[in-house]
Amino acid sequence: MKKPIDPVVIRVWNDAAGDVFALLPTIPADIHGRFCTAFQHVGQHCAADYSLCIAHSRPATEAEAAALLVELRGRDYNPRVYRRATAAMHEIRQRLAAA
Repeated sequence: MKKPIDPVVIRVWNDAAGDVFALLPTIPADIHGRFCTAFQHVGQHCAADYSLCIAHSRPATEAEAAALLVELRGRDYNPRVYRRATAAMHEIRQRLAAA
């Protein structure tokens, strides 16, 4: 049986540290589905406001994203990288949170 795809949006913070992080737009981080799950090397999983994160970051290059994708796969995710989340992805998160 194939593992389901986990959509991810890989970004780099606009601050001096420029840490790479992944937004998982279909995975809720709260009971209302307002926040999605995020992941980065330091700190690991956390809740994220998708729009706020997009506003304060830039898309990661393939080279910047590579190590984080390896780490996600090692944590049993099946990532497929998207540049931005779709409305359908946000709806999935909200439905899962409501269930």
